[in-house]
Amino acid sequence: MSVLPSIIRVLNGDVLDPPPIWIMRQAGRYLPEYRAVRKTAGSFLELCYEPDLATEVTLQPIRRFDFDAAILFSDILVIPDALGQSVRFEEGIGPVLDPVDLAKLDALRTEGIVEHLQPVLETVRRVRADLPRDKALLGFCGAPWTVATYMIAGQGTPDQAPARLAAYEAPDRFEALIEILIGASTDYLIAQLEAGADAVQIFDTWAGILDDEGFGRWAIDPVRRIIAGVRKVVPDAKIIAFAKGAGSRLGTYARQTGANGVGVDWTVPVAEASAMLPANIASQGNLDPMRLIAGGEALDAGVDSILAATVGRPHIFNLGHGITPDTPIANVERLIGRIRG
Repeated sequence: MSVLPSIIRVLNGDVLDPPPIWIMRQAGRYLPEYRAVRKTAGSFLELCYEPDLATEVTLQPIRRFDFDAAILFSDILVIPDALGQSVRFEEGIGPVLDPVDLAKLDALRTEGIVEHLQPVLETVRRVRADLPRDKALLGFCGAPWTVATYMIAGQGTPDQAPARLAAYEAPDRFEALIEILIGASTDYLIAQLEAGADAVQIFDTWAGILDDEGFGRWAIDPVRRIIAGVRKVVPDAKIIAFAKGAGSRLGTYARQTGANGVGVDWTVPVAEASAMLPANIASQGNLDPMRLIAGGEALDAGVDSILAATVGRPHIFNLGHGITPDTPIANVERLIGRIRG
C-alpha cells in the first residue's frame, strides 16, 4: 500500500494538524555537512550538475531534521545556462551572467534544454529512489520574470531596474525572452515530474517589484501558461507558485495561475493571506527567517501565530523566503518541535 506524502495531501486540499513542513533552501550553507560537500565540488554549478553530490546534499536535511519534503538541490539559473548564456557563481558576489542582448535572442539555444539538464534529472531519479515514500520530493524552476531579471542585468540588483526598464522600452523583445523562458521552464518541470518529483514549485523572487500591469503581464500570465503547459502532459501535476512581494494581489495570483498551493512571504499576515486565497488552494509559509535566527520567544510566537491563523485550511509550514547561512541548527530543531508538539 502506497503512502501519499503529507504535502501532496495538503496540495489536494486536505487539512492536516500539524501541518507538514519544509524550508526553502533547506539544503544549504547553514548545515556543516553541506559545507563539507561544497568544498569537494569545485564550482557551485558543478555541484548542481554532479548527481552523486547533489543527491547527497538534497537528502542531508531529511536525515538531520526529518522534514516532510526534500527540495531538489539545484538553482534557478540552470535554465539560462542550458540556453547557452554564460553563468558562473563568484564567491562573495553570487551569480554572474553575461547580460543577454534582447536584439540577439536568436543566439540563445532553444533546443536540447532537457538534454542539457539530464544531470539534474538524474539527481531527481536518485533522490526519489532513496527518499522514504512518505516524504515528498519537490522539483522547481525560477519564474520567467525572475530568471529574465538576472539574464538582462547579469547579476542580482537591489530593484532589478535593468529588466523593468527593458520591459517598458522594448516590450516586444522582452516578451520574446519571456516566451523562450516559458517554453524551457515548462519542458524542464515536466521532465522533473516524469523523473520522479512529486510536486514542483515555481519561484518568482522578484515579482513584488512590478506594478499592477507588469504583475499581470510578467508574473501571473507566464506562470499560468507554464502550469497549463505542464498539466497538458502531467494532468494531475501538483504545483506551488511563490510570488514574493505579491501582497494584496495574492488572491488574484492564486486564482489566475491555477496553482495548487501559493507561497506567502512574511510581509503578508497569514490570516489575511488565508482570507484572500480560495479555500481549496493551499497556503505555504510564512515565518520571517529572522525569527528563526533569533530563536527563543520570537521564534515560538511566530510559529504559534501562523498555526493559529491557518486552522481549518490546507497549509504547508515554511519560511517566508529562504533560510539564511547564519541560522543556528538548534533553532531549526526548536521550530520543528514547536510545530509537531
